[in-house]
Amino acid sequence: MAEQRYVLGSHAEEQRRLDHQAAAIERPTRLLLQAAGISPGMRVLDLGTGLGHVARLVGELVGPSGRVTGVDRSAEALTVARERSAAAGATHITFVEGDATAWRTAEPFDAIVGRLLLFHVADPVSVVRHQLGNLKPNGTFVAIDFDVGSSRGEPSTPITETALRWIEAAFRAAGAWPRIGARLGSILESAGLAPVTTFGIQGYLQPGDPAGPALIAGVVRSLAPAIIGHGIASAEEIDIATLESRIADAVRQAGSVVLPPTVAGAWGNPTW
Repeated sequence: MAEQRYVLGSHAEEQRRLDHQAAAIERPTRLLLQAAGISPGMRVLDLGTGLGHVARLVGELVGPSGRVTGVDRSAEALTVARERSAAAGATHITFVEGDATAWRTAEPFDAIVGRLLLFHVADPVSVVRHQLGNLKPNGTFVAIDFDVGSSRGEPSTPITETALRWIEAAFRAAGAWPRIGARLGSILESAGLAPVTTFGIQGYLQPGDPAGPALIAGVVRSLAPAIIGHGIASAEEIDIATLESRIADAVRQAGSVVLPPTVAGAWGNPTW
């Protein structure tokens, strides 16, 4: 089975970054899930649930008559996910510790959702193909992921472009797929799903919006060990303590709009 390689860490600062990221992409995620047909009463599996952001969102869409199971290998993340779901009164959501790339169940689901999972696995096609065994014959598999290749500043600024190059190079050096969002349709087709629908949602962060610089600097901060370890940039070049403010200054002076990664979605049904 394909190895899962998450290179951003699991420390408290990374959890905060994940919370900010989840909030930033909640609306496009919701739109993609609704377009894929996630609806009341469905039983849904959330692969790589992490802190449970997608599981809780799916829980809203399926309602109390539906059921959501989130699977993740991080016991620490699942503790947070369970606490948050309990606080929200979402008793129809449960969490299971396990490898999202290999987990199996005796009772198949109406739909399977995986957000930002395939980005981090060595063989995305094999993961999707394996998970079709957890899906009902008429069920839907939904993949949502980033296309980092769409990220840029418009007009560009040297520091923004440099930081984005660091990010993509570090992900690639660690074996991740930073542009996988553009390939989701072909991945699902290769795994045995058809017909496959796919589209992406692009955000535009205006020059005065602090979310753009914070997003870029936050990812660089989490990737810094990989960036430095793979010789992509030195700690002095990164200067993480000032990176966000330097990006913000450059963006403001240039009147640059920051385009975050496209949130891409693809879904289809088994061909068997």
